[in-house]
Amino acid sequence: MVEKYTGSNGVRIVLESMPAVRSVTIGIWVKTGSRNETLHNNGISHFLEHMFFKGTKTRSAQDIAEAFDSIGGQINAFTSKEYTCFYAKVLDTHKEFALEILADMFFESTFDEEEMEREKKVVYEEIKMCEDTPDDIVHDLLAEAAYGKHPLGYPILGTEKQLASFDQKQLQQYVEDNYTPDNVVISVAGNVSSSFIKDVDAYFGSFTRNASKETRIKPVFLQEAIYRSKDTEQAHLCLGYHGYEVGDKHLYPLSIMNNVLGGSMSSRLFQEVREKKGLAYSVFSYHAAFIDDGLLTIYAGTGKDQLGQLEEVIQSTLHHFVEHGLTEKELRNSKEQIKGNLMLGLESTNSRMSRNGRNELLLQRHRSLDDLIQEIDGITNEQITDVIQNVLMQKPSRALIAPEDTRK
Repeated sequence: MVEKYTGSNGVRIVLESMPAVRSVTIGIWVKTGSRNETLHNNGISHFLEHMFFKGTKTRSAQDIAEAFDSIGGQINAFTSKEYTCFYAKVLDTHKEFALEILADMFFESTFDEEEMEREKKVVYEEIKMCEDTPDDIVHDLLAEAAYGKHPLGYPILGTEKQLASFDQKQLQQYVEDNYTPDNVVISVAGNVSSSFIKDVDAYFGSFTRNASKETRIKPVFLQEAIYRSKDTEQAHLCLGYHGYEVGDKHLYPLSIMNNVLGGSMSSRLFQEVREKKGLAYSVFSYHAAFIDDGLLTIYAGTGKDQLGQLEEVIQSTLHHFVEHGLTEKELRNSKEQIKGNLMLGLESTNSRMSRNGRNELLLQRHRSLDDLIQEIDGITNEQITDVIQNVLMQKPSRALIAPEDTRK
């Protein structure tokens, strides 16, 4: 069971006890990401994530790294379009130590100018690495094709130009504006008792900043196409269909549909494109749910001379999917796959911490595993047919990275 406590300042703390394990994972979730940025500061959420590891008033970057190495713990972070998370996983005997360091990083990071310049070089290399990986960057291009100039279309890493412009004052102001108590959730999972909530509250339950200003604008889904010429051996194709937002009642029927379409090795796309035609090594689909929108993505990479054939196979597979829907066997198998993935995925303290933190941050509610399994079992083929019709019958957004001579 997930226990929830709200501090006097509005910070939310969620805790799930897992007595059978010996680890504890603590995560700080902040409701800010590239979606909260502008064209002028795109990439600042991700750069801040890096800078929180670069030293506090009492610890250097090396001190932070050595502190976790010395106890056999792990510390990391990630930035998405709508949130940022800092987390640490340690033995249960070191949970207070990990909490203190996370709080030190959160409140006392100095964003030293020299450290900033060094870390900019690191992020430059991260951007270049992504640019050199077309099967990664094509997903950023699809976001731009689907959302245009809306912040959901911005790359999480930002650009080298904007990265160069960041200074200490700008970072501090972004923290002041976005790392506010109403935007923060502390999620704890593992071999820990309810009393640990008091320890968390002692660090995070009283800090004050003005409430964040809600500037979110609902995106308009575009159906544009973006092509980038690149000297690659493969053509990398992404198709994007308008999906569903976080919390939408259609998400589980969509999950089943996606699993059958391209979410597993037995999926239609994997079998048709790879197994039967041998057109791609990598072909898959996935759905990303945002606060007020969603995007279903189909990706495949193929030899530059086979792009036309690849698209024909994808379109014929989609057409058959729309015309005939799922078989009862596919529906039954997919339900079992999703239930299995759901249950197996919650066996670690990391996954429990992540699930609870994200649910609290975006939905403010927590459903039991039994409730979710019951909902999945109750999904009908008619519900999935409705989702297929609503999602796949529209014109998709399109992104392609390929050599010049493959462009149509």
